[in-house]
Amino acid sequence: MRAVSVHRDAIVVTSLLWQTTATALRAGGETMLIDSPYFPDELELLPTLLKESGFSPTALVATHGDFDHVLGRLAFPELSLGVPDTTAERLQGHPGEAQRELRAEDAGHYVQRPRPLSLGQVQSLPVPGKLEVGGAELELHPAEGHTADGMAIFSPEHGVLICGDYLSPVEVPMISQGGSVTGYRETLIRLAGLLGRSETVVPGHGSPLTPEVARSILEEDVAYLGALERGDERAKLPKRRDTSAQRRIHAANVARVT
Repeated sequence: MRAVSVHRDAIVVTSLLWQTTATALRAGGETMLIDSPYFPDELELLPTLLKESGFSPTALVATHGDFDHVLGRLAFPELSLGVPDTTAERLQGHPGEAQRELRAEDAGHYVQRPRPLSLGQVQSLPVPGKLEVGGAELELHPAEGHTADGMAIFSPEHGVLICGDYLSPVEVPMISQGGSVTGYRETLIRLAGLLGRSETVVPGHGSPLTPEVARSILEEDVAYLGALERGDERAKLPKRRDTSAQRRIHAANVARVT
């Protein structure tokens, strides 16, 4: 796990697995932790790392309901978890889904956890909408397409855009069950409108980006979605993301979309 400061009041932590990111935003003596790292030792270290940096989370938020983004409760079991209203509906409609998927993934990586994941009291957040942390107002924007649920979070005070599983420098657009190419494209349009206001873009997977690099990834992703809609099994993937793992994701995308 590595941590980098992207603002005097914002720290991004990146997990060793899938480069999953978690972002701590601080304002007015309060700190909000958005998303989570994966491995048990990373989650165990997280409270100490943040506290030593002057960040002590008072609230947890997840951009969407995929299991690798809702693990903050394992590090901070005393805090409630805020999720977009679409994610609250997903969790209610599919109880235990995140826990089952986490157990399956842990088994594949030989990971043992000291305790099972409990999401506890989940707070539903209206999206689009606003969310306050220590007097700073965060903007909540719909972000569907990767899944049927989700949101992107923009903090004008920090200049930080946290976009969930979009604009990744290491992963091609992934259309999971419930997601859609149309929804993904609509989310990219929303994100394009936010890039001009951002100083740092934090993807769900991969290192923080400048707005210029994020816009380049966005353009590549739009082109990729076009190839996906055409059912192009041999679509040309973006150069930095043309790996065997991403080819497998592309094959799964083609099967789901067509």
